[in-house]
Amino acid sequence: MDAGQLKGRTGLARILNATGYSMAGLKAAFTGEAAFRQLVLINLVLIPLAFWLDVTRAERAILVGVVFLGLIVEILNSAIEAAVDRISLDIHPLAKRAKDMGSAAQFLALSLIALVWSTILL
Repeated sequence: MDAGQLKGRTGLARILNATGYSMAGLKAAFTGEAAFRQLVLINLVLIPLAFWLDVTRAERAILVGVVFLGLIVEILNSAIEAAVDRISLDIHPLAKRAKDMGSAAQFLALSLIALVWSTILL
């Protein structure tokens, strides 16, 4: 089956296919990316902590949301790296720029986590 046939699906079949692809992506991130596994561990600590803390519901939602954002950015960063590496493993200025920008996005996401958590807790 080619990509055109898959994209032509509608309704529940399309949702099921998309869910399967998403689960495969999460599995690939968890098994293949140490940074993603580390962020999952951080989430396993911070999310229960967010529910234990005496904060408003809005603050709790923000605390949980930013740690999920870290996971999302790490998946996107890993996807950029995989796509660049698929094209070529040769060192090229554009490949370096793409990888560096993905890394910078993750740095900003982690900085946001630290900023939000420290602002709400302090």
